[in-house]
Amino acid sequence: MHTAALIVAAGRGLRAGGGQPKQWRALAGRRVADWTVDAFARHPRIGAVRLVIHPADAGEVPAGLPWVAGGATRAESVRAGLEALEGAGVSHVLIHDVARPCVTSALIEAVLDALETHDGAAPALPLTDALWRGAEGRVTGIEPRAGLFRAQTPQGFRLAAILAAHRAHPGGAADDVEVARAAGIDVAIVPGDEANLKITRAEDFSRAENYLRGRMDVRTGNGFDVHAFGPGDHVILCGLRLPHDRGLRGHSDADVGMHALTDALYGALAEGDIGRHFPPSDPQWKGADSRLFLRHAAERVRARGYRLSGADVTLICERPKIGPHVSAMQAELAVELGIEPDRVSVKATTSERLGFTGREEGIAALATATLISP
Repeated sequence: MHTAALIVAAGRGLRAGGGQPKQWRALAGRRVADWTVDAFARHPRIGAVRLVIHPADAGEVPAGLPWVAGGATRAESVRAGLEALEGAGVSHVLIHDVARPCVTSALIEAVLDALETHDGAAPALPLTDALWRGAEGRVTGIEPRAGLFRAQTPQGFRLAAILAAHRAHPGGAADDVEVARAAGIDVAIVPGDEANLKITRAEDFSRAENYLRGRMDVRTGNGFDVHAFGPGDHVILCGLRLPHDRGLRGHSDADVGMHALTDALYGALAEGDIGRHFPPSDPQWKGADSRLFLRHAAERVRARGYRLSGADVTLICERPKIGPHVSAMQAELAVELGIEPDRVSVKATTSERLGFTGREEGIAALATATLISP
């Protein structure tokens, strides 16, 4: 089956505080919506992700992510998203609240597995607390909890069936399972997850952050490189061509800064170094632009499901002077890495006239990169 994820994010969500819709607020280093979308985009059995948003939030949507304008109610927003999926080759759809950013790959997998044999499936948790009725601050009755569940999302269905159900429903449903049940669609219950909380109040942010940070895989890699001076009239450092009375010797363009950073990325992934991926014995890499190496390492980071949280490069030399070019170097590296310039640090130091760099026999570079996977 070809499954799409429909992320419902058209609500205002102001009860959670913060002065803006909760889906665009920061959470554990990213926005709530970014965590939610990424959970589905990274899942190998999800073929497409579509966001349903308030029209005023169009500027918040990440570039390249398809979106559709929602309606005044959740049901209207879901229907708008389903209508947009019709005719797109989608057979099944998972409908998920954007305010549940802690959804796990395992929970998504469980719903998808249930859809192999059912027309609908949704996660839920059995109620374990006693249930009371109350009025004016007093208990007025007791309700049995047997057979009662707390509903969660994602709620999955065959697209044609749930779209027809929404078209026929008069409105006012609490969720899509209610819409499906009204249309006679059988919905299987899969075990829910306590971590899959819905952010509603201000205090829910701290709970969600604890879950997300506890799930993070953080990796750090270091890289070190050295190139000796030789004949020439310029050096290439961190992608910039700087005039100098000598050049740097190397099989490629000898960009010692990019080489160290590339090795830091490979190191964080435990994938060796540049020499493993681009052997110096291979003539095709002679004189190669070091951007090729850095791009490849950055692509490996993304392919492995990580994101680059930050990169730090230190250039060690007496000359040329690096300070005037730091900002441009940071911008150049950020472009190749696909991250914001304020996540890239470039700085320089001398070795106080000691050692080979102090004698101006070459330039050394040290780099560190930190990767994060939710």
